[in-house]
Amino acid sequence: MAAHNSESSAIPVSLSLDLLVDPAQTPRQKAIVDARVLLICLLSGGLGVIMALVAQVLLKLIFLVTNVCFYGHVSLEAANPFNNRLGGWVILLPAAGGLVVGLMARFGSKAIRGHGIPEAMEQVLTNRSRIPARITFLKPLSAAISIGTGGPFGAEGPIIATGGALGSLIGQLLRTSAIERKTLLAAGAAAGMAATFGCPVSAVLLAVELLLFEYRPRSLVPVALASAAAASMRILIEGHKAVFAMGELHDPTMRSLAFYIFLGAIIGVCSVAITKIVYWVEDLFEHLPIHWMWWPAIGGLAVGLVGYFFPRTLGVGYENISDALSEKFLLQSALTLCAMKFLSWCISLGSGTSGGTLAPLLTMGGCLGAGLGIAAQSLLPELGVSVPVAALVGMAAMFAGASRALLASVVFAFETTLQPLGLLPLLGGCSTSYLVSCYLMRNSIMTERIVRRGVNASGEYSVDLLDQLTVTTAASKTVVALRSTQTTGEVRRWIEAGADGATHQGFPVLDEKSRLVGVLTRRDLIDPASPAEAPLSSLIKRLPKFVYDDCSLRQATEHMVNHHIGRLPVVARHSTGQVIGMLTRSDILSAYRHSLDEHVLEPPNIDMRRKAKRQ
Repeated sequence: MAAHNSESSAIPVSLSLDLLVDPAQTPRQKAIVDARVLLICLLSGGLGVIMALVAQVLLKLIFLVTNVCFYGHVSLEAANPFNNRLGGWVILLPAAGGLVVGLMARFGSKAIRGHGIPEAMEQVLTNRSRIPARITFLKPLSAAISIGTGGPFGAEGPIIATGGALGSLIGQLLRTSAIERKTLLAAGAAAGMAATFGCPVSAVLLAVELLLFEYRPRSLVPVALASAAAASMRILIEGHKAVFAMGELHDPTMRSLAFYIFLGAIIGVCSVAITKIVYWVEDLFEHLPIHWMWWPAIGGLAVGLVGYFFPRTLGVGYENISDALSEKFLLQSALTLCAMKFLSWCISLGSGTSGGTLAPLLTMGGCLGAGLGIAAQSLLPELGVSVPVAALVGMAAMFAGASRALLASVVFAFETTLQPLGLLPLLGGCSTSYLVSCYLMRNSIMTERIVRRGVNASGEYSVDLLDQLTVTTAASKTVVALRSTQTTGEVRRWIEAGADGATHQGFPVLDEKSRLVGVLTRRDLIDPASPAEAPLSSLIKRLPKFVYDDCSLRQATEHMVNHHIGRLPVVARHSTGQVIGMLTRSDILSAYRHSLDEHVLEPPNIDMRRKAKRQ
């Protein structure tokens, strides 16, 4: 370390930092959890309770519309459109519902179109988690009309979207940051899913994998509390029972486990095909020579036509999932329902109506898994395949492959069936489905739409290298310091002479007691507007900014950005306060480059052939 004076001698630099600066001049160590996090946790818990009630209201609203439209009486009792006696009129009913949704989207808000989760992701990524307040009311209402008139969707997507909108609304009514609004949005979405299916753990995992884009206590804990509160309220209202009941399972054999893993791969290929076809249909609608307001009605005609011949494709169809898991389908009926549900759903979803994707994906995956399980039982009985387990793996693997929410899919299937013996087949099947999907398709059914709009929605999370490295690993260890009593002209001559260290772009400036008083750049020193006889101290306009040696590069980067500077002196925290280095933006970029080297293939560290020769 050196300091430049008139004799160009090198002297040690010692600092008494407590006499110089206030804490705001240095990057502070932030607590993992602070009072703000506790407030967000409190709000999230209340949000979970509210969403449990909202979920019940939406479900009752769907039942009301279904009873009125398909059976002609006013009732809030659970109903499905399978047993309607409308005859040919059933073709027009979903179209009428689609027309109403189109009008609501045109004159209310275009954001109600779609299945909810991609729209919430887009608001997180592009709009600082601000969802318009009217979505809180328009989304559930439009979904109730769409599903209640026979739309082949699940209620969970709109409930998740409503929860996210409500969480965002709370964040906009209060003084919050974008990070806190995102947490409230994710908490509301997770609470909506937990309130619908009684699956608090998978709801949290879904929020982490699709909405939070991070894994930190400040966001994870509020989301978990909201999900737990919503699931608890659901137990009080509906009791603690499996959403999709199925018989007791037995331990899988090695042969059957291999089949379930292979089944997951097949389902993964199907999930890719389903996603691509859905967006192909959406592209076809984009080329229609009529306003998009009419598209949901056209999609509704397709729903009604398919529903006329295959009534089980109408509505939410949770009963179809339970029947697939209970081995109530034959091979032909299982595969036919899978194909017809897909046809009805992809046309309707591609038309831009309002509804969820989870229930249709579970239905298609469950029926396809059950059908392939029945075929395996008949053709290869020695495998010992269980049809209910095949259906269970099929429904979860379809969701894992299409949405890329691997852990959420596995845990969801367990929480909704309460069958722990299904966890191993689920993990194997969902993993292969996820693998195949990632290999064959860049984006998921949740992200393809927003990626087309120019929004980058990465599904990969890793530890930030800048958080792992301290400033001492990147900072320059040689410090060239200037004295505050030196004149500008003296330093200019030193720079022009090209002495050692004179080519640096920034220099810490010390007073007569070797205390840091500021940092001057090369531009400051050679500025013709500065008088040559002026001391360097007169050029310093603000208190010095520095960083401690044990701070992370992330903290140093934030400090630079906050104060609009490109270099920081590095000060030893636990010694005499010496300036031990200088950190620049280029130093940070050089350190970050090391992370790229981790992807470079390296030769084997152990050469087995050479080892064999020695022996």
